[in-house]
This record gives sequence, structure tokens and C-alpha cells, in this order.
Amino acid sequence: MYREDYDRANAQERGADDVFSKPVRAGKRTYFFDVKSTRGNKDFYLTITESKRRTERDGSFTYDKHKIFLYKEDFEKFREGLDEVIEYIKNNCFDGEIPQREYTDVEFEDL
Repeated sequence: MYREDYDRANAQERGADDVFSKPVRAGKRTYFFDVKSTRGNKDFYLTITESKRRTERDGSFTYDKHKIFLYKEDFEKFREGLDEVIEYIKNNCFDGEIPQREYTDVEFEDL
């Protein structure tokens, strides 16, 4: 794990207190699962950060980062959706065939 990457990921939220952090190295990427508390420690939320270290032409490093904020009222739906997608991939995507695309009835306004 890269120390600079870890420090920058936690420094991005201003006014949030770090409660717990779990970095996960996965190939060229690092995922950070950070539990934060709101001001006054009245509520908690999760940030998931994907960070990928890139080497620039001059030999220096930069980090591409993407972050998701997940609030407690969405935990269960997020987990259910993630579990369903992972199960689908395990059952349908490892036999060498490209599965047929399935669509849901999510409306644009719901996003």
C-alpha cells in the first residue's frame, strides 16, 4: 500500500471524523472503506474510494480516485444490489460465454 495514497484518501472530507478505515489492495488498485461520523458524532456514513496509482512520464506518481458516499438509510439496498450482481457474475459469467444483457425498470428520475 502506498502511504501517500492512504493519507490523501482520508484527508478529502472536511468536517468528518474518521471512525474506522479498511484499505484493500487489489492488483493495481486500492479500495478504502472508511466509516465517518458527521459533525457532532450524531450519524455515521461510509465512503468507498477506489484509488489507482499512475506513473507519469517524468517518473512521478499521481492517483486517480473515485469516491462513493453511502448513507445508513441506503446500506441494505446497496448490499442487496451488490450481492445480487456478484451472485449473477459468479453463476453466469465464468463459463466463457457472454451473458445476455438484462435490464431493470429503474426510471431516470429515481437516480
